[in-house]
Amino acid sequence: MRYRIFFVLAFQIFLAASATADEYPSRPIRMIVPFAPGGTADLIARPLALKLGEFLGESIVVINRGGAGGVVGASLVAQAQPDGYTILLGSNGALTISQHLGPVPYDTVKDFSPVGIAATSQFVLVTHPSVPAKNVKELIALAKAKGGQLNYGSAGVGNVGHLAAELFNSMTGIRMVHVPYAGAGPMMLDLLSGRVDMAFPGLSSVVPSIKAGKLRALAVSSKTRSTLLPDVPTLDEAGLPGYNLETFWAILAPANTPKPIVQKLNAALLKALDSPELRKTYLDNSNEPFPSSPEQSAQRIQIDSQKWAEIIRKADIKKD
Repeated sequence: MRYRIFFVLAFQIFLAASATADEYPSRPIRMIVPFAPGGTADLIARPLALKLGEFLGESIVVINRGGAGGVVGASLVAQAQPDGYTILLGSNGALTISQHLGPVPYDTVKDFSPVGIAATSQFVLVTHPSVPAKNVKELIALAKAKGGQLNYGSAGVGNVGHLAAELFNSMTGIRMVHVPYAGAGPMMLDLLSGRVDMAFPGLSSVVPSIKAGKLRALAVSSKTRSTLLPDVPTLDEAGLPGYNLETFWAILAPANTPKPIVQKLNAALLKALDSPELRKTYLDNSNEPFPSSPEQSAQRIQIDSQKWAEIIRKADIKKD
C-alpha cells in the first residue's frame, strides 16, 4: 500500500511538471541583468531577449539591477520563485569570482539552475601609446627594467581585468602596480589620457580606441585571435604558453526550476544563438556565441570557478 501511494504521488508530481512545461510561458519573463544599462551585458542581453521571446512566444523584459559587481542582481534571481519567469544573465564576476573574495548571499552551485551559456568575450592587453613597448616581450622587458614603476588600471579589486593582469604578472615574473577604479568608465578615461599605463579591458569596449590609435593592443587573452583584430596575437602566441582567460555570459534560473522548463529555455536559447541576426550582432561586438547544454554550462561554471580561485589565491587578493 505504501509503495502504491508513493507511486501515485510521484506520478502526480510528474504530471504537474509536464503540465507546467506545456503551459510555460504564459506571461512575460523577467531577465535580470546585474549591471547598469549601456555596458557589454546589455549588448548580450537585449538582442538575446528579443530572439528568446520570438521562440518562446512571450516577451522577455530586460531589467538592469546593478551593484556589487553583479552580486545584487544575482541574489534577486537566487531568491526568486523557481517557475521560469525570472532568469539571470550572469557572468564570471558574480558566479565564479565573488565567492572567492568574501561571503555572498548565495551559492552558485546550489542556488541556480544553469540554462546555457549565451556567449564568451575576450580581454585584450592594451597600453597607452606613450608606453615604449610595441609587443608583449618588450613590455615584459620594460616592466623588469623599471622595477615596479609601471601600473595598470582595472574596474575594481577582484574585477576580471584585475585578475587577468595578476595572471600576467604571475606568468611573467614581473610586478606592476594595480590602480583600482570604481568602475570601467573612470578607468578608461585615465587609460586614454595616459594616467595609467595599461589595462586588460573587455575587447568589445576598446576596439574603436585601438583602431583610432588612442590605445595600442598587444595581445588578446583567449586561445584564438579576435575576428575584429586579426593581426593582434594571443598571449599564448606572444610568449605566455597556456594563458587563456575569457568571460562568459550565461542564462540561469533559480534552483529547483522544473527540468522541463529549463530544457524549454535551453531549446529557445540554442535556436536564438543559431539565428544569423544574433550571431552577427554578437560577433560584430567581439562576443562569441557559445551554444551549450545545461550540463555543459554547469561544468564551465565549475571549471572557471577553480581557475579564478587559483589566481586569487596566488596573488593573495582580498576585497576590502
